[in-house]
Amino acid sequence: MRRLADWRGQVVLLNFWASWCEPCVSEMPALLRLAESRADQGLVVLAVNYQESEAKVRSFLDLVFGEIPQALPVLMDRDGQAAKAWTARVLPTTVIVDRSGQPRWSVMGEWNWTGPQARELIEPLLRSGR
Repeated sequence: MRRLADWRGQVVLLNFWASWCEPCVSEMPALLRLAESRADQGLVVLAVNYQESEAKVRSFLDLVFGEIPQALPVLMDRDGQAAKAWTARVLPTTVIVDRSGQPRWSVMGEWNWTGPQARELIEPLLRSGR
């Protein structure tokens, strides 16, 4: 069980995904690259799996990455209540939370998380509160 307050003071990107969701699978490598490249600036990317078993998630991550990536923690939303609370009605949905814990942006659908549009959303949040 984790709470958003566990990452207070950091910019948090909550990505709701499932292994059966093709757009989710497509954007996963970009999310990992983003997490690895911005961790030192205070960005945390959390992959929130939507209602799948731990065994299925482990198998999926092994298949996609060859291992479970340390820079991309996976949280389990076993009953779908976290997705409901964050209004993730479409997969993937990504919510960007600022350093004070306030949701700032919500992105529905697949995105290039290493591209210019993502930088426009994330960079100001990384610069603030440092």
